[in-house]
Amino acid sequence: MRAPSETPVPDAREPGGGRPALRGLAREMVTLEWDPLPRMSRPRWLAWLPHVAVGYGAVASCALTVSQLEDHYEVTGGPVVAMALLTGGSIVLGMFRPLAGWWLGLLTAAMVAWTIYGNVGQGQSWPWTPAGSFTFAPLILLVALRKPPRVTVGAVGISILYSGLAETAFRPQGSQTVLPGIALLFGFVGVLGYALRATRLARGKLVEQQVLTAEERARRTLLEERSRIARELHDVVAHHMSVISIQAQVAPHLVENPSQELKENLAGIRENAVEALTELRRVLGVLRSEQPDDPAALQHPQPTLAELDGLVDNVRGAGLHVTTEIAGVRRPLTPGVELTAYRIVQEALSNCLRHAPGSRVEVGIAYGPRDLHLCVANTAPTRPAPPSPGAGHGLLGMRERAGMLGGELAAGPLPSGGYEVTAVLPMDPQDLPGGSASETTRDS
Repeated sequence: MRAPSETPVPDAREPGGGRPALRGLAREMVTLEWDPLPRMSRPRWLAWLPHVAVGYGAVASCALTVSQLEDHYEVTGGPVVAMALLTGGSIVLGMFRPLAGWWLGLLTAAMVAWTIYGNVGQGQSWPWTPAGSFTFAPLILLVALRKPPRVTVGAVGISILYSGLAETAFRPQGSQTVLPGIALLFGFVGVLGYALRATRLARGKLVEQQVLTAEERARRTLLEERSRIARELHDVVAHHMSVISIQAQVAPHLVENPSQELKENLAGIRENAVEALTELRRVLGVLRSEQPDDPAALQHPQPTLAELDGLVDNVRGAGLHVTTEIAGVRRPLTPGVELTAYRIVQEALSNCLRHAPGSRVEVGIAYGPRDLHLCVANTAPTRPAPPSPGAGHGLLGMRERAGMLGGELAAGPLPSGGYEVTAVLPMDPQDLPGGSASETTRDS
């Protein structure tokens, strides 16, 4: 026969048992670690307002304690001063060690009750003076603001339990009970502190999430810009690899009686070019497959500075007054430099349209012996800028493009209220030391 089933009793050693939870709460209630009252985050000039308010409350509690003991219970002398200092000191201590302040306040309340015990008249309150509960309530609030809800519940429960036990066992004859009012006041203060603490923690989590979101948005924008640059440069490189392949195939027919070694070398060059072109097309296909319906991903010739006039005309048609100035000998550049310069000017003009409506824009291009200098500057806007749906990371993309070629890009406001974007790009990035472009950027 099977023994009758019994309801399992939680083991004190098991996580689900009640005793470990009570022991953990008891340890938390007697933990007197340093936990200062946090400052206000906004507005900054009121950061210390909570501390000032608590300090004012401590002074007011001292005055109320003296008034209550002397006027209502006719207690005078040294005990009055001692009780007042302990009452105010417990609140000050609670700003830095909330549980220590609460325990000291509870001990002070018991000492006050013992001191006035023989002076309680008909209808007077005990063990709390009429103002004693209000001078003790800030200590519960200070605990609730910084401790977990279970500790707040423990502090409120012990405070109410003290009042109930004192009234039950030692209540003077003719005194008035204050237990219902004490329970209501302490419970309300505990709930208020919990709500304020939850709001502060939620606000901190929100700020943290906003920072993470901004970082993730910037990282995603950077990756998207790099992917776009890769697609464009793959088109350029693929074009040149195709030309190399064709030239290697035609070269033997341009030489009379070419040697076998020359034919083999040219055949090897063409074979390597075709293989590299195949790999480039494969990678380019992967990049374009991420957004197959994106018109920007379709095959089309990449823009160059030769198309700058058309770009400027489009911007003028959108309502901006744009002037251009070209210094130096205008000449074709390497495809990567042409494309990067065009994109930087394009993005700078787009920013002018979005953020400086009605302004006057000057576009300057200077062809130097080794560098190409770009400058796009606008005056202060003449009307408010409408909300922009963009992510606000255009400068990030421009810096990425300039740094890819080993150039520099700077952007910042002008004293006149306008904005300026300048860039310096090397004419031939292949001349960079080490064969790689190092990114150099600076912020104004």
